Amino acid sequence: MFTKTITASFIALSIAIVPVSRASADAGDFVAGALIGGLVGHVATKESQRKKSTATRSTASKPSIPSTQPSTQEAREIQASLNYFGFDAGRVDGQLGQRSRNAVSGYQAYLGYPITGRLSPFEQDLLVSSYNRAQAGGDAVAQQLASSPDGTRGLLKAYRAELAGQTVAPGQATTSVVAQQPPAPATSLPSFLGNGASPSLASHCNTVSLLTNTNGGFTTTAAMTDPNVVLNEQFCLARTYAIATSEDMITKVQGFTPDQIAAQCKQFGPAMQPYVAALALKSQAEVVQDVASFILTTGMSPAQLKGTAQICMGVGYRTDDMDVALGSALMLFTMGDHVYGELMGHHLAQGFGTSQRIDAARVWYAEGLKAVDNGAPAVFAPGQPERTELLRKASLTLGTSNSSVTPVQPVAQPASLPVFGITSD
Repeated sequence: MFTKTITASFIALSIAIVPVSRASADAGDFVAGALIGGLVGHVATKESQRKKSTATRSTASKPSIPSTQPSTQEAREIQASLNYFGFDAGRVDGQLGQRSRNAVSGYQAYLGYPITGRLSPFEQDLLVSSYNRAQAGGDAVAQQLASSPDGTRGLLKAYRAELAGQTVAPGQATTSVVAQQPPAPATSLPSFLGNGASPSLASHCNTVSLLTNTNGGFTTTAAMTDPNVVLNEQFCLARTYAIATSEDMITKVQGFTPDQIAAQCKQFGPAMQPYVAALALKSQAEVVQDVASFILTTGMSPAQLKGTAQICMGVGYRTDDMDVALGSALMLFTMGDHVYGELMGHHLAQGFGTSQRIDAARVWYAEGLKAVDNGAPAVFAPGQPERTELLRKASLTLGTSNSSVTPVQPVAQPASLPVFGITSD
């Protein structure tokens, strides 16, 4: 069932969108520090899940965990199962309070389901049946646990994979597919170069930073001779700011570790990959229209999506996952934050995460600069006063220089490296 579906979660800071008083008013609500909405799975598999859920619910009369307390025996089974798999539901007393709901949220996050704090019928069946199976498994379960880096939790993924007809050892990652892909053609062009690895932006920026330091600082408008040098410096500077902003926001997300958040963001990449790929193939208007259509199907508020995209963009840059980073930037741009057009310009100009398209890069740069001209606050290096004009001059002359993308010759510059400090609100 799960070989063609994915239910990834996106992280957004609810501090900015859900008042604390509201969260504390309902003991059944999820922790106020974070909201994790089911986005990718909702979009990619909404229709197929509706059809499959009918066949899956062999116990259709069994309700999900309702807002009122369920039967004591049912609640005890849920609590015992959660505790066994390492999701702390507290004392097994048959009363599903806040602690139990937090445990349910942890269970859902681990398996990549939408985080609601309430079990769907399938999620409940998988949880309880897996617990009963583990209890009756004897030596076979002990052997599985010995080879599982996730401990008892690994059994959940192994049992779920078996339901989907896969063979997966506990702790081994299962392959999730966002949307059904068309079958490969019977014949195809041969490839003599192999797939290869995508160029590393992190490694590229390390080289750029080294050369910038050697040159005495960032290139200024007056001293600019090669637009590629300038755009590489500013690209890597923007990347640094995106990472810093993301890490600051992550510290405000309650109930999840940075690694858990990074794992959630990683699942964002496959969902956005088609839109990222379209950057070099479609016009800006077409790309934005496609992303807007995707956003409208998510059911998430703009505040949730913006927080998610800002967090995941930094995670993508930090982990060198260009689908995550670029996909996040595209979402922010589509929701009206056109200053992020600069990032699409950088990627298209330098060929990281997408094919190099100088003509398309200029269009995205122009939109980002237009937003700043219209009063939008700078999101990258706001303390660098001439940055806007530097980007404007470099992007307009992009492609006219014969120099390589990465600057090679040191050029003395009067400017110095800025301090990348992020102040929380």
